[in-house]
Amino acid sequence: MSSFLSFGADLAEGAVDPDAPTSDEPVPAPAVEREIVHDLLRKAVPVGPVVLLACTLIWRADGFFSSLFGLALIVVNLLVAAASLSWAAKRSQTHLMGVALFGFISRMALLVLAVELVKDQPWVSLGALGTTILVTYLGLLIWETKFVSASLAFPGLKPGKQTTTEDLS
Repeated sequence: MSSFLSFGADLAEGAVDPDAPTSDEPVPAPAVEREIVHDLLRKAVPVGPVVLLACTLIWRADGFFSSLFGLALIVVNLLVAAASLSWAAKRSQTHLMGVALFGFISRMALLVLAVELVKDQPWVSLGALGTTILVTYLGLLIWETKFVSASLAFPGLKPGKQTTTEDLS
C-alpha cells in the first residue's frame, strides 16, 4: 500500500520530470498546409488527364491547350498557397489569418489576370479554360474537405483517411 501512496510523490514534492517539455521550449508544429497541398496535388494527378481528355473531345486542340494552361494555373495557385501559409504560420496567428484571407483574394485576382492576358490568343478556348479552372479548383477543394481534420489533436489530414492510388481506381 505504501508503494501506491508514494507513486508520483517525487513529482508532488517539487521534483521536475526530465522528460516534460519546459515552457520556454517551442513545441514544433507540423507543416499542415504543405501536407494538405501535397494531398491535393496527389489527387490532381489522376483528375488532370480526365479533364484534358474531356476538354479535347469537346473543344478539340484549343480545348486541350486551354485545359493544360488551366491545370498549370491551379497547380501553381496551390503551391503558392502552401508556401505563403507556411511562411505566415511561422510568424503568428494574425499573419496566418491575414495571409489566408488576403492571399486567397490575391490568388483569385491573379487567376483572373492570367485569363485576361491570354483570352485573345488563338489557342485559347474560354469555355475549356473556365471549365477547367472552375471544376478542377472547386472539385479538388470539395474532395479534400472529406480528408481534412478540424481537430487540434490531428491537424492536417485525418488519420487513416489519406487517399492512396488504390482508392482512386
